[in-house]
Amino acid sequence: MKSYVVSSILAMTCPRCRQGEMFPTGSFSYREPFTMHEHCPHCQQDLAPGPGFYYGAMFLSYMLTGWFCLAFVAILHWVIGLGLIPSFAILLAVTGILFVWFFRISRSIWIHINVKFNPQHADGIK
Repeated sequence: MKSYVVSSILAMTCPRCRQGEMFPTGSFSYREPFTMHEHCPHCQQDLAPGPGFYYGAMFLSYMLTGWFCLAFVAILHWVIGLGLIPSFAILLAVTGILFVWFFRISRSIWIHINVKFNPQHADGIK
């Protein structure tokens, strides 16, 4: 079975084997929202290679959240016709729900940029 990088990023699985979960809880879980496995449960890939590794993910999160907020308010204000204050109020509620997802997807993108897929690890060969 082929596993593609985009589906692996969105599923937040290990970039090397694309099978092990990066986070012990679900994407919208507020129980331990920032806890991440230190190693992949399937192939033992180090998911925290060093101090400051996810510093770049912080910038990705900032960009993703910024563009999301701009597009969300623009759609609510110009397409749906809501005023600015209701648009921003809804934005605050939505981003309050999605903040864990933005954090996690940014980390998933960042580690997928830096760790390449290895089909041997996906098959269980080490």
